[in-house]
Amino acid sequence: MIIFDDPERFSQFHQNCVATIGKFDGVHLGHQLILDQLKEKAEQFNLPSVVILLEPHPEEYFAGEDGDCPARLTSIREKLELLESFGIDFVFQLNFDKTTSELSAEEYVDHILVEGLGVSSFIVGNDFRFGHKRSGDFSLLQAKGEVYGFEVIETAAYERNGQRISSTVIREKLAESDFALVEQLLGRPYSMKGEVQPGQQLGSDLGYPTCNINPHRRKIPLHGVYACEVRLGDRFRQAAVNIGYRPTITEQGEALLEAHILDFDENLYGKTIEVIFRQKIRDEEKFDGLDALKQQIRTDVQQVREVLTAATG
Repeated sequence: MIIFDDPERFSQFHQNCVATIGKFDGVHLGHQLILDQLKEKAEQFNLPSVVILLEPHPEEYFAGEDGDCPARLTSIREKLELLESFGIDFVFQLNFDKTTSELSAEEYVDHILVEGLGVSSFIVGNDFRFGHKRSGDFSLLQAKGEVYGFEVIETAAYERNGQRISSTVIREKLAESDFALVEQLLGRPYSMKGEVQPGQQLGSDLGYPTCNINPHRRKIPLHGVYACEVRLGDRFRQAAVNIGYRPTITEQGEALLEAHILDFDENLYGKTIEVIFRQKIRDEEKFDGLDALKQQIRTDVQQVREVLTAATG
């Protein structure tokens, strides 16, 4: 899979393509259905498949640095890995910034879809809005397609029990810690990946060393202590995981994921691990000092061990 961030670069590879556009947060079963649709149409046209990936999410851009925005299910790195695993040929990472937000709907079509990507078929939801002040819609795309000679195809919708699968629904189910249902909606267990980075060594001082990873999200979809599995290459280990802002240690700061892998003492600094969430243990709390925190961690670890052993037993 080739990733590029300037539409003019695409002509170095191909003159035409079949494309779709979106945030693809979570790359859930609904997204996967669209990706299948994209690949089938690309095969029909004998052209490469292109996903136009909006980064950052428009909601994140318009919220500004301090504003609220929806939690992210997947980091950009996780999205790209998933898109590659589903056999997409190209990803155009469209930087959603001031310039992009001020493009008119006509400029969007003319400069990006036609001149940049040479779109022969464009697959998009009938509720898709684009361009400055969301002035462009499905009807405009169809009209432009007639002028420029590209077809506009409506995305297929994936429903479960009469409800359309969406990133919003998955965020809600994660907030409810319904990991079994989330796994059904994603087609895989919910997880976060990241490179293990050095921390303050506080976990080691307390007797519970952790692997720390940066979730790389403006807003995280989970907060608290969880029973997890950690994937280390082809190995899986049980872990007690805290994700949040560590209120006992710091007043504020970036979110951090801390995984205490049970019965494990290998050095994983610089290595990428995948943390798979299985069950919530408790909410994140602020404790009266490190002794109280250590006592709670001991209780958490024992509960995680019992939960995961029961699940596999």
